[in-house]
Amino acid sequence: MDEVLRTAIAAALGAEPVTLAAVSGGDVAAASRAELDDGRRVFVKTHHDPPPGFFTTEATGLRWLRDVGSVLVPEVLAVSDDPPFLALEWIDEGRPGPDTEADLGRGLAELHLAGAPAFGREDRRTTGSRGLPNEPCETWAEFYATQRLLPLARLARDGRALPDAAIADLERVAARLDDLGGPAEPPARLHGDLWAGNRLVDRDGRSWLIDPAAHGGHREFDLAMMRLFGGFGAGCFATYDDVHPLADGWEARVPLHQLAPLVVHAIKFGGGYVAGTERALAQLT
Repeated sequence: MDEVLRTAIAAALGAEPVTLAAVSGGDVAAASRAELDDGRRVFVKTHHDPPPGFFTTEATGLRWLRDVGSVLVPEVLAVSDDPPFLALEWIDEGRPGPDTEADLGRGLAELHLAGAPAFGREDRRTTGSRGLPNEPCETWAEFYATQRLLPLARLARDGRALPDAAIADLERVAARLDDLGGPAEPPARLHGDLWAGNRLVDRDGRSWLIDPAAHGGHREFDLAMMRLFGGFGAGCFATYDDVHPLADGWEARVPLHQLAPLVVHAIKFGGGYVAGTERALAQLT
């Protein structure tokens, strides 16, 4: 860490970092455990060349999720885009307990029920590693088409990440969302990138959500993302449905909501994600 960044972190936190140790996680930013000279331990993320507003966007999302109080989200201690860093409270990781999954399902349902002003973000800031747009939209179909599927189709075409036939199918799905999306629902307050790596379990068995791509969206999106890579127990989904039951036909819509993250991963990594995208499209076209 260069001296300018170290000085800025010290000024923001009111204490000097004594030691910095790299920690694993993330494929974009660099993460460290900082021991401060006042005895505190904090989590610090930095980036050598971030897009505009990178860390303040993440901090806004963390605070937006934390404000509801239904799920644990690390407190933002300091944030800056120049020099770029984000400092969060440190979470000591532990093991799940008997109530871990059920408690997360309940908290996530209450988070979604807290709602959002629109589909998208009022500040219009992009999110995710591909900087997907978040212009406010009145309907989920408009949002998912214009802010997710069609931009991703363009990125996939430009990067030759998907076959032409798959891109055409993706555009056809985007045109049919009013038919495919199920009953209309108000915008939910979403984490937006809810895979198991973005859930920490602390020493008391409590779940914490990190690294959001927060926005107003369809609540089935978070739940479909959780199913895409696994790592969440059946008790989580069962308790969620007890608190905030899903609309009929949600199982058939899982591939629809998994489509956007699958295309993102196909663009970034290729390989099996291309086939996964094609399988999801085959269930929708």
